[in-house]
Amino acid sequence: MIDRTFDTTQMLAAARDAFAPLLKAQQEGFKTLERLARLQYAVAGDVLDTGLARVHAAFASTSPSELLSKHTELNTQFVDKLRARAEEFATVTSEIQSKFSQFGNEIAAKAVPTRKAA
Repeated sequence: MIDRTFDTTQMLAAARDAFAPLLKAQQEGFKTLERLARLQYAVAGDVLDTGLARVHAAFASTSPSELLSKHTELNTQFVDKLRARAEEFATVTSEIQSKFSQFGNEIAAKAVPTRKAA
């Protein structure tokens, strides 16, 4: 009769090695999602700040020309903030693309030797 022992540590190590790239990709995905959420939150804060500044300008201005000049200044500042946020989003998305292509290459590199061994 063949007496085989059931080695749980070897089985867990094999499962850990098999799912390591997916776990890493999931962790990076959550970090990326958090980063994008923080950027969205920053944009929402910019919109809120601009809205409050517009209300304050409306109550503080004494003439229509002063109100118009304040609104023009606020628009310029808001557009500059949004342009900077758009650049941040572009940087983040390019980083995301490079990370996920790197993960794809890592997973493919691990899969090729396993396939050749079989």
